[in-house]
Amino acid sequence: MRRREFITLIGGATTVWPFAALAQQQTSRVRRVGVLIPYSRVDKDSQIQYSAFISALHQLGWTNGQNLEIDALWTNGDESRIAQLAKELVAREPAVILARATPVTTALRKETRTIPIVFVVVSDPVGAGLVDSMARPGGNITGFTNTEASLGGKWLQLLENLAPSTKRVAVVFGRATSPGGGNYYLRLIEGTAESFGVSVIAAPVQGADDVQQAIAALTVDSDTGLIITPDATTTGQRKLIVDAVAAHRIPAIYPYRFMSEEGGLASYGVDLTDLYRRAAGYVDRILRGESPSELPVQAPTKFEFVINLTTAKTLGLTIPASLMSLADELIE
Repeated sequence: MRRREFITLIGGATTVWPFAALAQQQTSRVRRVGVLIPYSRVDKDSQIQYSAFISALHQLGWTNGQNLEIDALWTNGDESRIAQLAKELVAREPAVILARATPVTTALRKETRTIPIVFVVVSDPVGAGLVDSMARPGGNITGFTNTEASLGGKWLQLLENLAPSTKRVAVVFGRATSPGGGNYYLRLIEGTAESFGVSVIAAPVQGADDVQQAIAALTVDSDTGLIITPDATTTGQRKLIVDAVAAHRIPAIYPYRFMSEEGGLASYGVDLTDLYRRAAGYVDRILRGESPSELPVQAPTKFEFVINLTTAKTLGLTIPASLMSLADELIE
């Protein structure tokens, strides 16, 4: 569970020069790149990821305020603003758009079939109807997913290792924002639940009241553990979720590092900052003339496993040394 991580020069200067001149010409005029992120502009982790995208573009020869104009819109965590901001961003006619999450990419697709869109953190782009296939996206959309098929089993295995008494696993997801209405991740988890001897129940949430009620209802049985799946709702409402889980003393696995940093027991999931860096490469290639229809959708390559030992102590859990040795970070 640890993170895993030719150019041939032909001929002389007369051969190389036209290509160098073309590259210089492409990056000398100002190009507009749109960005739509469904979180608050002041959210620390979202800013870290966004900054990684800007920095990667700079390394590729694009500098905001010089040959690049970044037009970034943030919903401030209000899901109802996604459609309007998508319409507004498309109306500004950027050369390419970076989209975070399935609801944002879906909203942008409704507004344009011509402006190239590069997504990050979309779990099931084929199932969501955003691309024709992973290898040949077709249309104007491509990007970087945040999941792979074995993820459900890994979450269950971690939960079993952290809290061996768990017999019921509640899967928490955003009712309106989870891929497939929650079914995408439910299927991944249910597919391996029997081998772990646990039953799986759905726990959809929407707003603050939903979070409190759903998690409170799960305390009826003391052998319940949680898996919080990644979507715009669970990420945006993460403080409420982490606080409610802590108040009811329920062991839980989270999808992202920052959720453990904010008090969650343990997290295993994709390195989001890496996705943003890789997305800059696709934006660069599109700005230089490549078509998103020919750029394959990329799966994640870096995952992070974090354990919050302080939270484990609060829950009265003893973390096996073998599990701690696998962690990328131990929070004390």
